[in-house]
Formats: sequence, structure tokens, C-alpha cells
Amino acid sequence: MKTIISIRGGMAGRPEWRLREKADFELNEDDHIAIVGPNGGGKTFLAEMITMTHPMYGAVSTYDFSPSEKPLISDNIKYLTFRDSYGTADSTYFLQQRWNSDTIDPEMPTVGALLDQAFELSGPDSAERRAMRDRLYELFSIAPLLKFPIVMLSSGELRKFQIIKILFYEPRVLVMDNPFLGLDAQARGYLLGILDTLAASGWTRMILVMPDCEQTMPSFITHVVEVKDLVAGKKVPVADFRPSSSVKQLTMATQDAILNLPSEAAACEDVLVMKSASVKYGDKKILDKVDWTIRTGEKWALEGRNGSGKSTLLSMICADHPQRYANDIKIFGLGRRASIWDIKKRIGYVSPEMHRAFQDDIPAIMIVASGLHDTIGPVSSISREEAAVSRFWMKVFGIAALEDRTFLELSSGEQRLVLLARAFVKDPDLLILDEPLHGLDLSNRCRVKEIIRTFCRRSGKTLIMVSHYKEDFPDCITHWKSLG
Repeated sequence: MKTIISIRGGMAGRPEWRLREKADFELNEDDHIAIVGPNGGGKTFLAEMITMTHPMYGAVSTYDFSPSEKPLISDNIKYLTFRDSYGTADSTYFLQQRWNSDTIDPEMPTVGALLDQAFELSGPDSAERRAMRDRLYELFSIAPLLKFPIVMLSSGELRKFQIIKILFYEPRVLVMDNPFLGLDAQARGYLLGILDTLAASGWTRMILVMPDCEQTMPSFITHVVEVKDLVAGKKVPVADFRPSSSVKQLTMATQDAILNLPSEAAACEDVLVMKSASVKYGDKKILDKVDWTIRTGEKWALEGRNGSGKSTLLSMICADHPQRYANDIKIFGLGRRASIWDIKKRIGYVSPEMHRAFQDDIPAIMIVASGLHDTIGPVSSISREEAAVSRFWMKVFGIAALEDRTFLELSSGEQRLVLLARAFVKDPDLLILDEPLHGLDLSNRCRVKEIIRTFCRRSGKTLIMVSHYKEDFPDCITHWKSLG
């Protein structure tokens, strides 16, 4: 059987940015491989070694992409990562470009222009390739978005865009990091269908990098490599694979510590009163006459397809969206004239957009502590009391050992846990969690759900949570709302 990629004794990167032991990896002509493992276990390191994102040393490696005539490894391997980034992200992006259409650079390319450019660069123009492009557009329902600037895409819409763009290249080996994250059920089905077709074509070999929580392994996967504790395991047939991870329950002591936190919630019968709220960007209608009343102590699940306006709606509640002031919205009884800081101090918030905004490579504890100040950028210093409460929540989320690790050194799953601790750190009256389990492994998903459920047992705590997976919602949910 022909071997496409063979690596023996591979190591890559700096000592603090690599696997602990030398790794062997082999991709054969009939293989489609899933790389799985817990958050921070080293999956991305192995993927970057395979794709030569970081140069290897001490390894014996061979790459045979025939019958492809493309000369470079980068021409034949395409590596699609999902770190929720449009490029360089910062607080200006988060607070202005994402929500404020008046600040979008008029020269910013549209989705259609970027896809046209990718199509031209990825291969010769032909009737067959144009038909392939049109079919991808149809499958992912991307046509209505082609005229809009890229910055206006939701997280799920952006993911569709990235997948379409990379598939234009028809790579010999396609490596995809967390391909299904952020996609609604219909889009996940479309993507699975496309990947099934690619696998059946015999041209593209696929390597999927996934957390160990995936409920269903794609049917075309033939082998699994588990990466855990920065050690890559052996490739095994998917039928023989048994994950080694176990779920660590939240201890009773930790639950009691959360339940016994002092509560200073101010009395307010209605947390949110929203009447006929609407948001438009040009002729693109995001929200259309949305009514929503949330009373203190209610726990809401918010659902909707990609692009239905969920994140925009939450940004209105958090006072981040400038069009909030053109709508009839009261939060904790406060209307248009209220200071946004009087609102924000009572809200704990995490979202894919917020994750993009944190790009400062500072210690994790400083990121958590920034939640006490409602800042997106770093805080210059923290008091002893702020450090203590930050450490408490880092311990609750199982990331106490990451206190001094800088944010960009962490895996995306570890980063999400840091941002979750940040959302809880000020003991908010209203928790707004937009895809909080995004990218977490099975153990961390269970732990976070239990933390949410325990926190919400306390008097006066209100929750809004977004997910594309019904099983993500904790059993404390009392109300459901759907958009689109």
C-alpha cells in the first residue's frame, strides 16, 4: 500500500511548544485519520508537525503526493484551523468592526470577492470547477452573503466561508482542526456529506483534529491517533479505538464553595425587557422586531441557525452594539440613558467574538482578573483580593496550574476555560454564555455544565446560553427561545 506521509522520530518547535516525546506518524493511500485527545494534550502540535507548519528536527520523513504534479508540500497539504480569527483581532475589532457598520473600511473585500480570488488562485478555470464552486455555494447557502464585507459574517458563517475556500484547492491531503465547531445541525450535515464525497473520490486524504467529545466519528474515518499529555499514541483502526480519557466530576467541596459565595444581587423583577428590537446593516436584516422578557432567576436557552442573529442579540443586551440605543431595551430596569458600565458590572459574558478579541500574550490569571474590570484589553496590575478571587475560579474550572502560562501559549480549549473563569469571576447576576463549550473535550464539557448548573442554583442568578447542540444545555434550563 502506498504511503503518502511517513514521519519517524518527529519533533518540532521550541521545548515549550512541542510534544514531550518523539512521534511517529504514517498516512497511507486508503487512510482517513482522526487525531483526538483532551484539551492541551498536544493534538495541534502533531498536526503542525505533519503539515510542516513548524520545521522538524531529528526526524526521517517522506512525502509522496503522486499523482499530483504540484511541487511543494504546501501545495499538496492544506491545513484549515479554526481559531475564530478573521486575521489580526483586537478590541477595536470586537467593539467596533463586528457591530458598527459605520466603521467598516469601505475598501474591505466582500465575501464574494475573496471567494473569487481563492477560486482563481486554486486552479485553472473550467466548466467542471465552476460547477463544483456553484455546488459548494448551494450546499452551504453562501450565495446571500456574497455581497457583504467579510467582517459581517457570524462565527458559523465564517466557518462555512473558510471551508469553501479551502475546498477550491482540492488538496491531496486536507487537515482540518475542529471542522464542525460553530456549525448548526444543517450545516454540519452538509459538511459531513461533502467530506464523505471527498473521501469517496480517492483523491483527498483527510486528517481531522477533534476533541475527544465528538459524539459521532465521521463514517469515512479509518484510523485514530490519540494525543494525550503531549505524547502521540500509535495509529489504530477506528473499530479498535477506545478513548483513555475519563470524566472528572465536580467535587462536592467545589459545589459547596460556589453555593456558599456571598450574594449581593439587587432586587429587580425583570432582567431584560426588549420590545420589537431590530438591527439592519444596509439591506441585510439581522434582527426583525424581536420581543423578549427575562425575569430574575430564569434560565434561557437561545437557539438558531448560523446567521440568525444570536450573537447580535446578545451584544445588544451587553450594551456592546451601538444600535441598542435605537431600540426599546431595558436591562435591570435601566434604559437608553444608563451608563453601559452600570449594566456590564452585573453581566458575565463569553462568546466566540470575545475569544477573538483576546490576543495579548499575558498570564492567564491577568485575563481572568480583567473580568473584574469589564475590560477586553489587559489589566496592568491586580490586587491581592482580585488575585484570590481569580485563583478561586481558575481552580473551579480546573486550570489553576495555568495561572502563569501566557494566553497565546494555551490551546484553544484551555483559552476557552480561562475566558469562562473570567465570565464568572465577578459573580454576575446575569450570565451570558455564547457557545461556552466550544472546543472543549468531554471531561471539560461535563465539568463546565456542572459549574453552570451549580452557579444557577443560587438565588437571583439568571442565565442566557447559546449552543447548536441540545445536549450542551444543562438541566437547569427553564425557558427556550429560537431565532430565524
